[in-house]
Amino acid sequence: MTSVEEPARPKGRVRDAVRTKAEILDVATQEFARAGYTGARVDEIAARTSTTKRMIYYYFGGKEQLFTAVLERAYFVIREAEQELDVEHLDPVAAIRRLAEATFDHHEKHPDFIRLVSIENIHGAQHIAASEELGTIGSPALEVIRRILETGRGSGLFTAEVDAVDLHAMISAFCFFRVANRHTFGALFGRDLVAPAQREHYRTMLGDMVIAYLTADRPIPVG
Repeated sequence: MTSVEEPARPKGRVRDAVRTKAEILDVATQEFARAGYTGARVDEIAARTSTTKRMIYYYFGGKEQLFTAVLERAYFVIREAEQELDVEHLDPVAAIRRLAEATFDHHEKHPDFIRLVSIENIHGAQHIAASEELGTIGSPALEVIRRILETGRGSGLFTAEVDAVDLHAMISAFCFFRVANRHTFGALFGRDLVAPAQREHYRTMLGDMVIAYLTADRPIPVG
């Protein structure tokens, strides 16, 4: 791609590059989540920010790179939350419930993240696969889950032979479905999965399901 020279700045105005890029990412997140990667327009993003299309290209290189930057920041936010999660002082059952609740809370608080991930899946995760940043970011939650599972099995509380990735998928699946499928589920079954009155019910149900799975007696395989 041909490099874009930095556009002339308006006289008497000194741009804060960090603030400007953050503003662009904020608006781009909303626009990509609303219209999808294909439907989103850089012109629209520029019109809604205190910058120009040329400036967006200068900072990010193009629409594809901008979408990748939006994904990187969205994943960084959830990884940062995982790093701040303190469950070391809790017993394994309380710790795994707290981790599940933290995932529940984050997904509920960041519906744009759910939409962005859905959009990226439509595109075969091509932006994530090409991102060096996302390729190394990992998931701090996985290491936390591994430690909790090891402690729980060692104490005899957990009986399920499940690895951290599978348990992470189990927790994420419920949290993701609740937000992503809110409208279709409501239209089909007449129940709003994110209704405030039902919030604690579903939050508790998630923890109960995970703990029941980890602590249930397993039948002995036959043959």
